[in-house]
Amino acid sequence: MPRSLLAPALTVLLVVGAASTAAPAAGPNAAGTPPADAAAGGSSASGARTAPYAEALAQRGRSDADRARDARDRPADLLAFAGVAPGMTVADVFGGGGYYAEILAHVVGADGRVLLVNNAPYVSFAGKDYQARFAEGRLSQVRRSVVESCDLGLAPESLDLAMIVMSYHDLYHHDPNGWPRIDADRFLEQIRRAVKPGGAFLIVDHAARVGTGNSAAQDLHRIDEQFAIADIERHGFALEKRWDGLRDATDDRTLVVFDPKVRGRTDRFVHLYRRKS
Repeated sequence: MPRSLLAPALTVLLVVGAASTAAPAAGPNAAGTPPADAAAGGSSASGARTAPYAEALAQRGRSDADRARDARDRPADLLAFAGVAPGMTVADVFGGGGYYAEILAHVVGADGRVLLVNNAPYVSFAGKDYQARFAEGRLSQVRRSVVESCDLGLAPESLDLAMIVMSYHDLYHHDPNGWPRIDADRFLEQIRRAVKPGGAFLIVDHAARVGTGNSAAQDLHRIDEQFAIADIERHGFALEKRWDGLRDATDDRTLVVFDPKVRGRTDRFVHLYRRKS
């Protein structure tokens, strides 16, 4: 999340539907099961680099900045871990400039749907990246919405997967100069209602020191992993598995994530939750 952003409250919904620019090759099985090594939660998930994940990353038109980010964020491994498959409906919540939304669009294909859900500060923060990604009708199958956190605009039981990448901590951050205070309980309840029973909720975030709860979200933009588990599980989800592919033991978790010493190299936890019926 940006440190200080002044953006007016607004609610804009842009709905654009069409086929993807390239049909993905066959991926996981019909149940959406990821390759075995990815599901196991290990740091090496070679099966994730098979189609459709690698094909999505290889799409022409992706920016150099996105390709550089691939090396540190390992999106093919991450989406394989989450079981993303053709035909799924996925919401990328607080997805900013749409880095993951673009990859997801190629993975779920013409029969799937991708929702990129932002609030006004996130769109402002994404700036030119957001504008360039969707310029001239690019990624027309991605439905973009700019909403207030009190009403995410997600239809009940419509999602196979909801995901929040490095933004869950922002539910507990507040900046009077641009980041509104969020009712985290209401926010997470909206996610629960939108995910189908048995559907999944993927969380990636910057780890804070053990025992700090949500306090580090304010100044460091981090959150305690154990707090996250308890918080999300009390909102109708069960932790199914973890993946350690984005962990970094050299990060002592005391620096703000924007500090050049750790930016792009923070210790990140990855959780996949399953909605209870």
